[in-house]
Amino acid sequence: MNNRKTYTVTELNMYIKSLIQRDGELAVVFVQGEVTNLKDYKSTSGHMYFSIKDDKSQLPCVMFRGDRARGLDFDLENGMEIIIGGTMDLYERDGKIQLYAKKIKSVGDGAIAEKYEKLKAELEGLGYFDKAHKKELPKYVKTVGIVTAKTGAVIHDIQTTAARRNPYVQLLLYPSAVQGEGAAEEIARGIKRLDREGVDVIIIGRGGGSMEDLWAFNERVVADAIYECETPIVSAVGHETDFSISDFVADLRAATPTAAAELTVFDVRDVLDRLDDYEVSFRRIMDGIIRDERMRVARAAERLNANSPVHKLELAKENIEKHKLRLKNSMRLIFDKNKNEFVNLATRLDAASPIKRLKAGYAYVSDSEGGAVEKASDLAVGDKLTLTFSDGQVVSQVTDVLPVK
Repeated sequence: MNNRKTYTVTELNMYIKSLIQRDGELAVVFVQGEVTNLKDYKSTSGHMYFSIKDDKSQLPCVMFRGDRARGLDFDLENGMEIIIGGTMDLYERDGKIQLYAKKIKSVGDGAIAEKYEKLKAELEGLGYFDKAHKKELPKYVKTVGIVTAKTGAVIHDIQTTAARRNPYVQLLLYPSAVQGEGAAEEIARGIKRLDREGVDVIIIGRGGGSMEDLWAFNERVVADAIYECETPIVSAVGHETDFSISDFVADLRAATPTAAAELTVFDVRDVLDRLDDYEVSFRRIMDGIIRDERMRVARAAERLNANSPVHKLELAKENIEKHKLRLKNSMRLIFDKNKNEFVNLATRLDAASPIKRLKAGYAYVSDSEGGAVEKASDLAVGDKLTLTFSDGQVVSQVTDVLPVK
């Protein structure tokens, strides 16, 4: 026990439920038997709870009020022999496997149910239902072929849904009878005709009704036309709870005609939104590329400019101007320096100037030959002297030479 998983009650019930729901045979079953344990449904919620039995076994059944309104056209009573069409499932709260009835017919309808099951088994054996034979629906269709009545809710619902999702998709209708004598042959001809027309996908369908009303879609001729068709086919027959042979053979089953249109016609708004997103991304990428290229060109231009003769000439001119300015400044400094020195020398020269001394009352003494007389001892009595003053000269003669006391 330690090597096996331990389930909770709910987990085990849910697991059993999933097994039942994955079994295609239990998705649509027809069971014949006698009604028993029928509870009073008229005075309660309207749901019917009962069992169906044969001489050896019995099976719990439930038919909800909505299904009863669509699938039961007589009062059910204990002891009646009936055929139930429905789905097997597990009611997980009570852990009870039961038949969920969608349609109930009196035993007189047993022949048609038997015919349905016989053809279904035969076609399944021939591989008509195999997944390997199913074709993928194209993602983006331009033309949708429709086989149904030319008036009524089916074509209206498909047209309305297609126009809302994508008004550019073309709808090509093959009007056909969908019940009664010859309807199956018309449906088959419509499938073959639209297949030759080269539409992208074909929808076949009709509204709800009894099993007899839907029988055209359970005929072998329709099943063969669907199986042999090269164009993907969506079957939308009856209500969500109705299953026909065409549903099993078709490449895809839609619960309703509206659902068929939604499955086949892509929503152009989603495409336009994606295109807008692509445009934004493209612009962002292109802006980045342009920005990078501009930077690359700018760097190349800088390198080219740095190596161009014009740029080099400009640099030379700048250097010459710098040298001129430097030389001018140097010359000014030298001039100012020499000027200052000249002023100092002039000041000193002026301070030592004899003229300046002469103006102060001194005189310049020269002998008869014009030579300067530096000392009194160089003179003799009788020598002629010239005395130069600031305003003129005086000629004199030495009368006496006296030493300094």
